Amino acid sequence: MIKKRVLVTGGAGFVGSHLCERLLNENCEVYCLDNFFTGQKQNIVHLLNNPYFELIRHDVTAPYFIEADEIYNLACPASPIHYQYNPIKTMKTSVMGSINMLGLAKRVKAKILQASTSEVYGNPLEHPQTESYWGNVNPIGERSCYDEGKRAAESLFVDYHKENNVNVKIVRIFNTYGPRMHPNDGRVVSNFIVQALRNEDITIYGDGQQTRSFQYIDDLIEGMMSMMNTRNEFIGPVNIGNPHEFTILELAEKVIELTGSNSKIIYKSLPSDDPLMRKPNISLAKKELDWEPKIQLETGLIKTIDYFKSVI
Repeated sequence: MIKKRVLVTGGAGFVGSHLCERLLNENCEVYCLDNFFTGQKQNIVHLLNNPYFELIRHDVTAPYFIEADEIYNLACPASPIHYQYNPIKTMKTSVMGSINMLGLAKRVKAKILQASTSEVYGNPLEHPQTESYWGNVNPIGERSCYDEGKRAAESLFVDYHKENNVNVKIVRIFNTYGPRMHPNDGRVVSNFIVQALRNEDITIYGDGQQTRSFQYIDDLIEGMMSMMNTRNEFIGPVNIGNPHEFTILELAEKVIELTGSNSKIIYKSLPSDDPLMRKPNISLAKKELDWEPKIQLETGLIKTIDYFKSVI
């Protein structure tokens, strides 16, 4: 049987490494492309002995040529600490990376999926967020290199589809957590777990009443692969997230409870442009992908805490 050849950009990252693993389990030939700015070799070292897995050190801002049937375009730092470290490079990764991968998809007639983000909604004035909402984004704020980069990437994907008939798919990913998150990525779940395991103060920015929806990594991978397999006419965008909404304070209290930590909660001022609420409307994903998240917060947190115990 001929194996499907799948290219995953950002394949050594948190999400990418889980996707590579799952694609190998689904009997695909997997090409993992990463420049290791935020990706880590330890995320995919257990895959290196698989003859159908190939690791390529490359930056998507430069063109890359390969024969592939499907492309998952995940390359881009996704946590504020990392994407604000070099905002111009972040924007280049989203824009030039998309142009290069769309060009490749056009040449080799591959189907290509863009990992977009709930950040395209900015600090939303609509709650929960549907795919038809255009967002409330500051184009010159501290987060705009990421938010606007991903918005530009969506635009490019739709235009390549209209102009060049490239078979594209767009998913908007909401807050995701799980094993292989970077311990220092500044995201709320990893921050809280690391602080709790070290019995340090848990830092909440703002009053802790802002809300987020947290999905476990396995649910996201299932959603992305389901989207890749939808009918050609359906390009998205489609929200992939867990609609169960929690305040940041509730998350902190749950992490303290599950780790048995002695940590105290302290409060600091809220960073600029930080969204006050975030919750996906997933009606479209249910209808088109027959998908909804299955793993609830406590179950996922226990698995993630076990992972962090092994690395810190």
